[in-house]
Amino acid sequence: MHPIRSSALLIVALWGLSCTSPVEAPGSTLPGRCQVEPPLISAQKTDLLFVIDNSGSMAEEQAAIATELPAFLDELQRGNGVEQDFRVGVITTSVYLRAFFDNREQYSLYTDQGGRLQPVPDALGRPTAERYLEQADPELLEKFRRLVKVGTRGSGQESPFEAVRLAVTPPLSTTPVGEGGNAGFLRDGARLLVVVVSDEEDCSSTERPPPIILTEDTSRDLCSEQADRLTPVQEYVRAFRSLEDGTGAAREVLWAAIGPVALTDKRAEAVLDRTSTGTFVRNVDCPTSYGPGYRQREMASLFDSGLKNLDSICRASFRDTLVSIATLARTSQSIEVVNLPDPQLVQVRVTREDDSIQTCSVAGGDLTYEPATDRQAARLFFQSSCPRRPTDKKLEVKLLCAH
Repeated sequence: MHPIRSSALLIVALWGLSCTSPVEAPGSTLPGRCQVEPPLISAQKTDLLFVIDNSGSMAEEQAAIATELPAFLDELQRGNGVEQDFRVGVITTSVYLRAFFDNREQYSLYTDQGGRLQPVPDALGRPTAERYLEQADPELLEKFRRLVKVGTRGSGQESPFEAVRLAVTPPLSTTPVGEGGNAGFLRDGARLLVVVVSDEEDCSSTERPPPIILTEDTSRDLCSEQADRLTPVQEYVRAFRSLEDGTGAAREVLWAAIGPVALTDKRAEAVLDRTSTGTFVRNVDCPTSYGPGYRQREMASLFDSGLKNLDSICRASFRDTLVSIATLARTSQSIEVVNLPDPQLVQVRVTREDDSIQTCSVAGGDLTYEPATDRQAARLFFQSSCPRRPTDKKLEVKLLCAH
C-alpha cells in the first residue's frame, strides 16, 4: 500500500478508537477539514548576471548574443507550473591589465568596471542610471539587447571569475547603486545564475597587481602557461558557494559559460594558428578563440560534471545555447511553499511531457522538506526518484487531510 494512503488510513483508524480527533491533539498541525486552502508555490526568484568579454575581438559575439535574446527570454519565462521572477544585470570581464608594452611595464585598473553593474543604455546609446532589468519591464528585450553590447575597449587580460567575485561580495554588493555599487541587485531568497561569454582564457587573481604580465607575443598564452600563479578555480567556487543573502540563508549559485572550448566535444586544448598576420594561440576546434579554455572548462565542470552548462564561443549561432541556459535557470530542483501544515501529508503532482502524472511525496521519499525559519521560507527538494525536468508541463501541490 502507498505510504501516504497508509498514513491517512492510520489517522482515521486511530480516530475511530478514540473520542479525540488527531486534529485536536496538543501540538497537532493536521488540517481540520479536507477543503483547506492548498499549499502555495512561491514564484522562483532568479538573479541573472551576464559577464560579457569586452576585449577587442568580441564585437561579433556580442551582436550574436543580442540577436538570440528573444528565444532566451521566451524559454526563461516558461513556468512549467512554477511562476518565474527574474532580473538581469551585466558586468564585463575587465578588472585590470598588467602588460609589458613599448619596453615598459604598464598596469591599469578598470575602476568603472571591475565587477560593477554596467549602465543600461538608452535608445541613443547614452548611459542611464538604471543598472539592472526587471522581468516585468515592457522594454526588457530592447534594453537587454543594448545592455549586452558593452563595446570592445576593455582589458585584454580577461578576468571573469574575479569580476564576479567583486560583483557579488562586499564592498560592491553592499554599496548603493547611486554610489557606484551593486546593492539591491541580489535579492533575498533568489538564486544567482552567472553566464560568462568570452573567447579567451580566464586570467583571474585576487592579488593587485595580478601576478601575470602579458606581452605582445601572440604565440603564447601566459594566462594558461602560468596558471599556477593565478587564484585557483576551486577557491573561486568555494567563495561563490558560500554566498549568503541578506537574511543569512545560503544562496544557490548556478554557473554557465559560452567560452573558448571545442565545438565538437567541449574539450580544452591549446593549438597554434599561423596566419598571414601572425601566430595565435587558440583552442582546438574553435577557430575564433584567442586562447585555450582550461580554467573556463574547469569552472563549468565544478558546477555541472556533465558540462550541460558549457558551450563553445565558436558556434555560428547562440540560439540553442542560450535556450539551454534559460532552461537551467528556470528548472530548479526545489520549490518554496507556504501554507503547508504537515509535510508528511503533501503530494506534488508533476505532469510530464507525455501527459503522464507522477505523484511525489515526502512520506514516499521522493521529496525532502526544509521547514521555514525566521530567515527563510519552507522548501521542498526533489529527489532523484522524482526530478523536475525542463519538459514538464505542470506542477501541483496537494494536501491530504484527516477528517
